[in-house]
Amino acid sequence: MEDLRPDEALMLAYRDGDAGAFDVLYGRNRGKLYRYLAHQAASHADELFQDVWLRVINARAGYEVTAKFSTWLFRIAHNRLMDHFRAQGRSLIEFAEPQGDDDDCPALDPPAPATTEPDAMLARKDLAQRILGALDELPAAQREAFLLSEEGGLSLDEIAATTGVGKETAKSRLRYALERLRLSLGDAA
Repeated sequence: MEDLRPDEALMLAYRDGDAGAFDVLYGRNRGKLYRYLAHQAASHADELFQDVWLRVINARAGYEVTAKFSTWLFRIAHNRLMDHFRAQGRSLIEFAEPQGDDDDCPALDPPAPATTEPDAMLARKDLAQRILGALDELPAAQREAFLLSEEGGLSLDEIAATTGVGKETAKSRLRYALERLRLSLGDAA
């Protein structure tokens, strides 16, 4: 039976000792969190992914609902990315180059096509590669805003809170990301 409680209620239940609540939270959020991390630091995504979930587990005792769970989760992920980039002597703003081959990352594979016709499958794979390439070409701050919106489902206020910038800055980053993606993808957008 599907658990219909909101993520915040699940985290509170987990904080209070309900281990099954964590399983539901993890199941709901693992894909979008992994894709966010993989698009930011593909070669280290597995390590970062595990570390973020460990931080969630370790922070459970002090968890209070101050924002949506996804905002809290992606703030932890953002902070872990910043630590990772600092350790490499880079900042998120500098981080703009593609990180590895997307074929090595099964979580980034496009979903199965609606049709199994070879031409349709090839066109869908080509489009997925173009989208991933366009994402890799975005400046890091714009890519992060886009991924937080699309993968994380975060609002502008939540993106601003997660990344530690003002709402207008988050809005500009998202707008510029969308414009660049439209230009880059041309007729596919």
